[in-house]
Amino acid sequence: MRAIWTGAVAFGLVNVPVKAYGAIEDHDVDLHQVHDADGGRIRYQRRCEVCGKKIDYEHIDKAHEDGDRTVVLTDEDMEALPAEKSREIEVVQFVPHDQIDPLMLERSYYLEPDSKSPKAYKLLRQTLEDTERIAIVRFALRQKTRLGLLRVRGKVLVLQSMLWADEVREVDFPATQSATKISDKELKMSAALVEQFSNDFTPGDFEDEYQLELRTLIDEKIKQGDSLDTDATFGDQEAARDDAGSGSGDVIDLMEALKRSVEKKRSGGAGNTSKSETKSGGKKSSGKKSSGKKPAGKKAEPASAAKDKKAQSTGKKDASKKGA
Repeated sequence: MRAIWTGAVAFGLVNVPVKAYGAIEDHDVDLHQVHDADGGRIRYQRRCEVCGKKIDYEHIDKAHEDGDRTVVLTDEDMEALPAEKSREIEVVQFVPHDQIDPLMLERSYYLEPDSKSPKAYKLLRQTLEDTERIAIVRFALRQKTRLGLLRVRGKVLVLQSMLWADEVREVDFPATQSATKISDKELKMSAALVEQFSNDFTPGDFEDEYQLELRTLIDEKIKQGDSLDTDATFGDQEAARDDAGSGSGDVIDLMEALKRSVEKKRSGGAGNTSKSETKSGGKKSSGKKSSGKKPAGKKAEPASAAKDKKAQSTGKKDASKKGA
């Protein structure tokens, strides 16, 4: 990985030199635009509206429209801003985790100690862990002053940029203010459905189905060309999804929808599942092997009851032999 920013975390008189690395990456399959008639690559050019010439990046400045005037800002102007010159991640507060609205979180960066003695880095990390706090910080990155937070992930400090308060929209939808009443029975049934879907979250259990299907489409297109039969390639998957969602559009009554959902989940017919759920037929497997002979939803008989039935059956056979 290549560091995108070098500076220091500063809180009080403590200074922690760090390097920042992008913590996430895009896994989407790269696509570009082509002309449908001949497959030629479509490219966009930067042309000036005044002279009509194609312009290189080195000759492009930023500008702001201020009514009838256009204010042009050069690279030198932008670099002269005091905040842009700052190489500090300034800690302004330490707050509990639950005070941060996830809606405000943006991009994440790993912070690596940038000194021969990482003691200050380890001290800050350990302090955040022990106090169960996160640090609210201010920093400048890519010509923007940003709000952010510092938290611990494993043995590494993570910097997450945040939206400013005025960048988060406040909404008040009329439907949320309606006087609709929810019955105790509906709440109980809804809670039962939640329980059916409850599990421990393991991120690696989930896959981006669209990207997997797109990769399959590309691979098959390479093999078969324009003669590719997409119905044959994706038919089974489409049928499975249709079966999983069949009838959901016809259900109007809320209680009926909840009942059907609970029954479907109990019988292992839920729609979107994780990799582990798909393999184990519902919730994560406990490691016990299933015989696969009992119908879904039917409880297995206790061993004692099975023995009693076997003994009764044997007794009846012996009695019939004596009578014969």
